[in-house]
Amino acid sequence: MKYPEHWIAQSPALEVLERLRDDDATQRERGLPVSERTRNVTAPTGLFLFSLIRSLQPGLIVEIGSSTGYSTIWLALAAREYGGRIVGSEILPERASQANANLVEAGVADTAIIETGDGSEIAARFDSIDLVFLDAEKDDYPRHFDNVIERVRPGGVVLTDNVTSHDCEDLLSLIRQREDVVTQTIPFERGLEYTVRHLR
Repeated sequence: MKYPEHWIAQSPALEVLERLRDDDATQRERGLPVSERTRNVTAPTGLFLFSLIRSLQPGLIVEIGSSTGYSTIWLALAAREYGGRIVGSEILPERASQANANLVEAGVADTAIIETGDGSEIAARFDSIDLVFLDAEKDDYPRHFDNVIERVRPGGVVLTDNVTSHDCEDLLSLIRQREDVVTQTIPFERGLEYTVRHLR
């Protein structure tokens, strides 16, 4: 995939993104167990995140399930243009450390940080979140959504990945039962659920 170098000013992040993408592809080709793979978003999804963040310009982005920081870098490349910030989360300490090293190498550590711990607990520290990117263990999706939606400001967004590539019916049913959100499944790559909290 050709990245939009003119958008990100020949950033050193390009090499990091390519390396992480290649690592993910190699893990899949080798047939590593799911639990051992980094499971990054696809490159087109990363570009979508970049474009979305540049458009919406959310001040505080919380990422639940950062892995080694591939998607975080895409988010940060966009957010740094207007002064936004990203707080990511990764449950595995070694992976979180690796992710933060990748952020430094990509030149975006001043915009994003990845903390070790449960994403919902990390998000609970904030009273008003502009955008949540949810890409964690799929069984945990309903719990994470329930925990973060009350902390998303009116008009804010929860973007959930993998809703068509995996069985996320419990999450989708939960979202559609709520009266305080508008939601839509975007049939792009592995499926994105775009949920907006109602303005009040």
